[in-house]
Amino acid sequence: MSAPETPQRPVPNSGVLEIAAYVPGKSKAKAGVKLHKLSSNESPLGASPAAIEAYKAEAETLEFYPDGASTELRKAIAEAHGLNPDNLICGNGSDELLGLLAHIYLKPGDEAIFTQHGFLVYKIQILANDAVPVVAPETDLTANVDAILERVTERTKMVFLANPNNPTGTYLPESEVKRLHAGLPKNVLLVIDAAYAEYVRRNDYSAGVELVSDNENVVMTRTFSKIHGLAALRIGWMYGPAHIVDALNRVRGPFNLNSAAISAGSAAIRDRRHVDEAALFNEQWVPVVSNALNGIGLKVTPSVGNFILIHFPDDDPAHSAEAADAWLTDRGYVLRAVAAYGLPNALRMSIGSAEANEGVIAALTEFMGRA
Repeated sequence: MSAPETPQRPVPNSGVLEIAAYVPGKSKAKAGVKLHKLSSNESPLGASPAAIEAYKAEAETLEFYPDGASTELRKAIAEAHGLNPDNLICGNGSDELLGLLAHIYLKPGDEAIFTQHGFLVYKIQILANDAVPVVAPETDLTANVDAILERVTERTKMVFLANPNNPTGTYLPESEVKRLHAGLPKNVLLVIDAAYAEYVRRNDYSAGVELVSDNENVVMTRTFSKIHGLAALRIGWMYGPAHIVDALNRVRGPFNLNSAAISAGSAAIRDRRHVDEAALFNEQWVPVVSNALNGIGLKVTPSVGNFILIHFPDDDPAHSAEAADAWLTDRGYVLRAVAAYGLPNALRMSIGSAEANEGVIAALTEFMGRA
């Protein structure tokens, strides 16, 4: 048997070539039209004034490396959530932490499960580590615990659960998340992605803190990009067992968060008033927009996040999601197409300013009413 031919250039892991690159939401409208960017679930209230001041102050010391342990930020997070800072790790967005988890706990041939309409980054990170992505069907656009557990095999090493889920806005109650965990083998890591936790106003919801505290195979990731309005700074954090935090600290970049992010994030999470105002604004506007769009013949999936999923008629090409997207963009309202999530006839709309929300309602009312 002849020896295999030596490649003539570097070759990436086979899983990498199977990845469909992540495409962010659009951020531009046509020239001359006021832009209302409602495609990335950003906060319409912006960042806390305290966070902005902290960010500006860092301009005086840009020659110095940041604190590699993000000590002040971990302390602020611990104070806000009643956690031990030793069980916290910060990342360049929660995306970095999700990637580190996959890199450390998945090897070629392992399986990792995520739900049918789960965050695209899960599949990307699974494939990037030559592992096998396993998709669990959802029920009514909501994670189905039984469907996930049915797909667990001896090769399963990780389960990703976005709770609440993006782009659907649905969630699993605490009892169902606990049932999911109870059905997993001890060597399977349950990753609870709670990026939108601060927006949820349901008594049966839990972000996962208690489950992490009581177990050795659960972690919870969070972000400053949503309710704290710091998406530009890319700040994420994870709460997990000491042995998992230790493993990530051994692999992450030594200065993975910059000084401005550490200072602004610390100030942001301590500004409870700003967080509460953002949550209240969202709580007021989600039902207003949802009810208005349901009232003109569209279907909106009930959402607990800071966005809604709008479904367009399947049997009417003139009023499809694609046609609506073009109509809205022409008027300066940029929403998120979600065909990549298996939802080709839907658009995701971030809750924006009062002007933006009212504008989308008016524009879609006109769109649906035209012949």
